[in-house]
Amino acid sequence: MISIWVIFGVFMLLSWLVGSRLKKKIKEYSRIPIGGGMSGAEIAAKMLRESDIFDVEVVCVNGELSDHYNPAKKTVNLSPDVYNGRNIASAAVAAHECGHAVQHSRAYLWLQMRSSLVPVVSLSSKYMQWILLAGILMINTAPQVLLVGIVLFALTTIFSFVTLPVEIDASRRALVWLNTTGMTSAETHPKAQDALKWAAYTYVVAALSSLATLLYYIMIYMGGRRS
Repeated sequence: MISIWVIFGVFMLLSWLVGSRLKKKIKEYSRIPIGGGMSGAEIAAKMLRESDIFDVEVVCVNGELSDHYNPAKKTVNLSPDVYNGRNIASAAVAAHECGHAVQHSRAYLWLQMRSSLVPVVSLSSKYMQWILLAGILMINTAPQVLLVGIVLFALTTIFSFVTLPVEIDASRRALVWLNTTGMTSAETHPKAQDALKWAAYTYVVAALSSLATLLYYIMIYMGGRRS
């Protein structure tokens, strides 16, 4: 049976490679000015306004690549580089986060599903690793404990896969808006696409890593049942 450390090692390497590539792309496209010279914050405000969304605030938060949309507080949170940046990378990221706000306002099904899973996944994550560890140690005497851990881990895996269409659709909405409003040109639009493509890859790797780990725990459980 493949060791869990091999699985972790493979996906940690993939995650590092994709993350490094994303940072390189963001750095590269941060050197290319956006047409009109608008900042990420101004682009976000413009996209929200033109999408008839007036109850979402654009705020600056600390961190690098910490950009996200908070549906509970209705805030588009942009990192300083994106909030103040006047370049292709900032425009793409800001528009992507506003894409989530548009999803929220339009009751996008996958975002609703993801939001409904948040409290469940947050609660299960607090106990999941301890239950899985106890389940592995007790596999020959109480395999039901591991089964409980597998169910909890499956919730996080489902969450990872539900996140994929949410992120891909937000990028699609962002790119359509950037193109139709003329924020990006024929020369710069492919660069915005490329930046968001690599951002999406990070979620793909996370989802596949979660699935591989889930299958590993299932194999342990099935092996324990046969012994």
